[in-house]
Amino acid sequence: MISYAITNPSTLDFKNLESDLKKFSQKASMIVYRDKNNPNYDMYATRFVELSQKFTFNKVLIHGDYVLASVIKADGVHLTSRQLDMIPEAKSKNLFVVASTHNMEELKRAEELGADMVTFSPIFNTPNKGNPVGLEVLKEAASKVKIPIIALGGILTKTQIEACRDAGAEGFASIRYFES
Repeated sequence: MISYAITNPSTLDFKNLESDLKKFSQKASMIVYRDKNNPNYDMYATRFVELSQKFTFNKVLIHGDYVLASVIKADGVHLTSRQLDMIPEAKSKNLFVVASTHNMEELKRAEELGADMVTFSPIFNTPNKGNPVGLEVLKEAASKVKIPIIALGGILTKTQIEACRDAGAEGFASIRYFES
């Protein structure tokens, strides 16, 4: 099962980046650098990708900027649900593309545009993300598309991970699960 670590400023300390990445690599098969408010995002993303490639991650991605991902030789990019129309451009740069989705319309659109996989969220309660869609909606979504679905949102325990797998998710993504 794919385990996808989503970083943010509270989980990633660039003063201790190598040790933080080592900690992430013990649980995650994929990782993305996400920091929506960093004015020096390019510089930090470059350092993140360079150091992450020393570890055993299957994929190292950056968030939201497919041009930068290509330039710094990240494996791919994670696009938001508002960036779905950028999927073909990102794919044209030979990037692995993960797209955020929150409903069937976005999920089908991401698949049609050629995303390699999607996150589907929120599955469980998570701060500031609205009402969770739940496992039944995840199961329905997984039955309607061929693209791999990565469950996201409020996933903190192995029991939740197993429930997502049983509902048809090919993996899970989390911020908080990877903190410990």
